[in-house]
Amino acid sequence: MINVERKNSFQLRLTRRLKEETSHNLDVYLFVPGELGLSTQLISEEAFYHAAIHVSRTYYSDEYLLPLVHSRLASRNRLGSDSYRLSLSLYAYQYVEAMERTTQAMLVSANKLRHTRQQQREETSEEQESAVALRDQLHEMIDLSDGILKRLRRNQPDDESFKKYFANIDNYLSWFTEQQLLALVAHMPRGGEFTEIRRRFISVCHREGEHRREQQYNAERVMADPTRMSNKMRLLRRLIEHPITLKQEALELGGGEQKAVKALATAVVMGFVTLGVLQLRSALGDLSALFVLAMALLYAMREVFKDDLRNTLWRLLRKGRPKWRRQYLDPTRNAVVGRQLEWFDYKRFASLSDDIQQLRRRKVAQREEVVLHYRSSSRMSPTRFLSGYEHTRETLNLDISMLTRLMSKGKHHIYRLKDGQAVRESVERRHLFNLVIRETGSEDTPYLARWKVVVSRSGIVDVEKVEESSATEANTPTGKQA
Repeated sequence: MINVERKNSFQLRLTRRLKEETSHNLDVYLFVPGELGLSTQLISEEAFYHAAIHVSRTYYSDEYLLPLVHSRLASRNRLGSDSYRLSLSLYAYQYVEAMERTTQAMLVSANKLRHTRQQQREETSEEQESAVALRDQLHEMIDLSDGILKRLRRNQPDDESFKKYFANIDNYLSWFTEQQLLALVAHMPRGGEFTEIRRRFISVCHREGEHRREQQYNAERVMADPTRMSNKMRLLRRLIEHPITLKQEALELGGGEQKAVKALATAVVMGFVTLGVLQLRSALGDLSALFVLAMALLYAMREVFKDDLRNTLWRLLRKGRPKWRRQYLDPTRNAVVGRQLEWFDYKRFASLSDDIQQLRRRKVAQREEVVLHYRSSSRMSPTRFLSGYEHTRETLNLDISMLTRLMSKGKHHIYRLKDGQAVRESVERRHLFNLVIRETGSEDTPYLARWKVVVSRSGIVDVEKVEESSATEANTPTGKQA
């Protein structure tokens, strides 16, 4: 299962939880509107890959209490600070990720409800149901969050070597929870059914602030300066993520082959130039102005054809082959736990496989689309993972800021009726991107899904999942067409 969401104004975040299979394949197709004029001359494949695609992997457990149990066992059995730190960090990291996703979803619902109430004087029954559902979700969220923090603080380590890790994680989770709750309070609809939950959120925020003061986690000058506090918490976040994030060693493939192709192209062109010089010598005789002119033309042609021949040979040699390789290492033991091969190409719609074409359902209006194709093939070794963990979570951040620069800055105006009058309104130019993803494991049937991504020059406006299918359901789509 793959989840796609808006990370920030210009980045999409693709996450997937990898099962116990040792090999996984991922294909990401981004259909860019042809009106943007995207081509390899504007943005090369290598430039887009290095600037826009960022991949990371972390340990993952579908049993959210398992890392906490491992951390307690590590502290009691004196297994070492590394094992304790990793397990506790994984517990905190999974809580933070889940809290962020939940908060973002509730902020969208809260803002939508506030906007609706501002537009309408009388609340409909549907809006009342949405408000009650949101209130119940907020209560459930605060209950779960409170339980997770209590479990963390229930067994504080006695060993001094473990206390510093616990303090850092407890400090960050307390501050992070407070920030998420305050964000919801700021955007929560006022009055009515949200009065009680608002008081509860504020009470929890006060309690977490007092908890950090009692534990003396932060100096007074740090708490008095929001900038310093934010910078410190960002550092603590990195410390939490470090032990659970697999190290990467990236390598660009084909370096030796590229040198060989360059040498071959030079040798072939130089051979023809030498033959040409011999023919000119026999035809024109000794040194003359005409001979010098002919030699200059030969060497000019040499420079032109050498580059063309080298590029042609290189494309033929590397066609369909991986361009990069990643090697994943355990952050604690520096042991290799997996490898990944990667491809990135500009594709034509006709060259795509049938299942991708069917899922996209391209019409006449989309014939000019440019297809960006990222592919990865990974092979992991769960037996080399940290003991107790067999799964990983992959995060792929796709930055589209390079594509938004191709969009025009202008706005256009439309007219509509409002209270019996014609009103002119300014409308931002937006473009529709289609994102199609196919995931294949060693045993599972391929999973395919499509998202609509609405983008303006100022960033990503909306992300909507519109269709998904498997290999057995390829002919029975479940979504709606673009």
